[in-house]
Amino acid sequence: TKPKLAARMLWRTLDGGVKARFVLGDSVYGSHRPLRKGLEERLQAYALAVACKEKVEVQAKRQRVDQVTRTLAPSDWQRLSAGDGSKGPRLFDWAQVEISAARPQGWKRWLVVRRSLEVNPKPAEVAYFLVFAPDTTPLSEIVRAIGSRWTVEQCFEEAKGEVGLDEYEVRSFQGWYRHITLCMLAHAFLTV
Repeated sequence: TKPKLAARMLWRTLDGGVKARFVLGDSVYGSHRPLRKGLEERLQAYALAVACKEKVEVQAKRQRVDQVTRTLAPSDWQRLSAGDGSKGPRLFDWAQVEISAARPQGWKRWLVVRRSLEVNPKPAEVAYFLVFAPDTTPLSEIVRAIGSRWTVEQCFEEAKGEVGLDEYEVRSFQGWYRHITLCMLAHAFLTV
C-alpha cells in the first residue's frame, strides 16, 4: 500500500541521518497508525491530514475529529496564513486541541483544524490534521508546515508536465523508484 511504501522510504531516509522539520501527508498517510507510530518512535514531527471520521481521545473521551470541532468556542480559532498563494496570503481559521495520550517527554499530540473563512463552512471546507511535535511548537509554525504541502503539490504538477513524472509503465517497485528518482533529478536540474 502507499502508506507502507512511504514508511519504508521514510525509515530508510530518517535512519540514514537525514533531518526533516516536519513530515507531511494527506489522509491516506495520516490515517495509517503504523506510519504515525513509527514517526513518533523516531521523535520525528509530523502534520498529517485525516478524514473527519478519525477518532482521537480528548479529555479522556474518544470521539471523531469532526465532533471535537463542534465543541470549539469562537475564541479557540485564530486567523493565520498558510503561506502565499497565487492571489496573496492563503488565510484560514485554525484551532488546536491537545490530544490526551501517552507521549514522550517534551512532545505533544494535537488535533489541528482548518476551516474556510466563510461564515458557515461546508464540511468539505474543513480539514483535520494530527500533529506530533515538540511541546513548545507554536500553532503558527504548524500552520506554516501544513501550508508548505501546497508548494510540494505544485512541484509535483510541474514535474508531471515538464519531465513526465506520471508517464511510467513499470511492473516493479525498483523500476518505479528509478523512474521517479530520475524525473525528480531532472526537475531539480531544470529548476536550478
